Amino acid sequence: MLHSKSLLVAKQSKISKLVRDLRQELNLSQSRFAAELNVAFTTIKRWQNRRAAPSSLAMERISILLNELGDRGKILETTYFGEEE
Repeated sequence: MLHSKSLLVAKQSKISKLVRDLRQELNLSQSRFAAELNVAFTTIKRWQNRRAAPSSLAMERISILLNELGDRGKILETTYFGEEE
């Protein structure tokens, strides 16, 4: 059984990879992706480096982007969070 700190690290790792892969799937630079989510470039950089996690509002926007990608978005979501649902 993982401790809560271990769970947080695991979740941040998944989110950082999801953010990177979603950004690449959309063919957006970190700056353009930041603009799409209405956050600062440095925020995207921190998410991808696992120094911070997206807010619930940012996660909602990420979810919308995943849905807009259709099957490709579902694959990304399942890759990183499918086993938790």
